[in-house]
This record gives sequence, C-alpha cells and structure tokens, in this order.
Amino acid sequence: MAYHNMKERLIRGAFSPGDKLTIRAVSEMLDVSSTPARDAINRLVIDGALIYSGPKTVIVPHLRLSDLEEITQMRLALEGLAAALSVKGASEAAIEELELFQAKIDAALDEKRYFDALWHNKEFHFAIYRLSGMPYLLQMIETLWLRVGASFNGLYPEFSETRYGARNHRSAIEALVEKDAAAARAAIENDIRDGFRQMKKISADRDQRNLSRR
Repeated sequence: MAYHNMKERLIRGAFSPGDKLTIRAVSEMLDVSSTPARDAINRLVIDGALIYSGPKTVIVPHLRLSDLEEITQMRLALEGLAAALSVKGASEAAIEELELFQAKIDAALDEKRYFDALWHNKEFHFAIYRLSGMPYLLQMIETLWLRVGASFNGLYPEFSETRYGARNHRSAIEALVEKDAAAARAAIENDIRDGFRQMKKISADRDQRNLSRR
C-alpha cells in the first residue's frame, strides 16, 4: 500500500526533481510506520524513481537531457499506440469521463492550482490508455511516467498560459468521438512533444548552469 501510494504521487508529479525525502517524512506523509515507508523507498530506488543521498535520505532525481529524450521517444511509441487502440473502447460514457477530467484540468489551471492540474492530467491520459484494453501496454506506460512524473512540474506556469495541453486533449477527445485512430495518436503525440520541448528547455538550462560551475 505504501509503495503504490508513493508511486502514484511520483507519477502524478507530487514531487519535483531535487526534492529530498526521509523515511520519517514518508512515514508521516502516508500515515504508516517506518517499515513500510522504508520498503516503499527501497522499491522506488530499484525502480529508478528515487536515489539515495544518505543512509535515510533519498532524492527525486533530475533527468539528464539524454534520459528525457529516450523516455520521450518511448512515450511517443507506446502512448501513441495506446491512443490509436483506444478508439475501439471509446463509448459515450468514456467520452463523458474524459470531458469531466478536462474540465477539472481547465479549472485548476484557471486558478493556478498546478498540482491539481497534474493530478487530473494523469487521470485524463490513463483513462484513454485503458480504453486500449491492453494491460501490459498500460504497465509499460506507467513505468515511463514514474521516471518522468517529477519533471512534469516544469510544464507550469507556461503550459497554463499557452494551453497547449488543453488543445491537444480537446483534439484527442474529438478523435475518439469520430473513432479516428490516426487523429487520436497524433493528438497524444503532439501533447507529448509539446511537453518535451518545455522540459527539454529546463533540462538544458540546468545542464548549462552545472557546466558553468565547473
């Protein structure tokens, strides 16, 4: 339970790159004893989502630009596939659910509640991917989000101002309504690429600062 709770928080961008966590902090955050908190941390270290910086302290790692590029290429392939396959399961109820999630995202952005926007963004994407009916594909996508989730924090406030994500999400919904697999894939791929450009800029700026300190 503690592991899955922490995993979900990382996927949804509840933590930012560079955040430090201790066993005690995780224990208090999840309202569990130190043993499950420690086990959760250890499993997430194995997953590559956290790295140890001391005996009882872990850090949410910064992704190198090369890592971000690799993950993005994999996301384009896997999430694009899931989006294309999702049209077969795009019922009226599924469309209504996506509309609800997008309304929550829009409201959160209007009120500058960026954490909530990220939280609902995950709900939106995975609601689409589940429609593919391919659980193993879903697991692979989730693994990628676990590695990149913290970096999503770098999307805001710019994404709130440009609303790139909102436009891409609207295109995805329209594609599902029309049962257009190619358009659904394109909408999700555009969403990933737009996010990558912003995260790439942040990563490149950080790498440049690190070089200047040497």
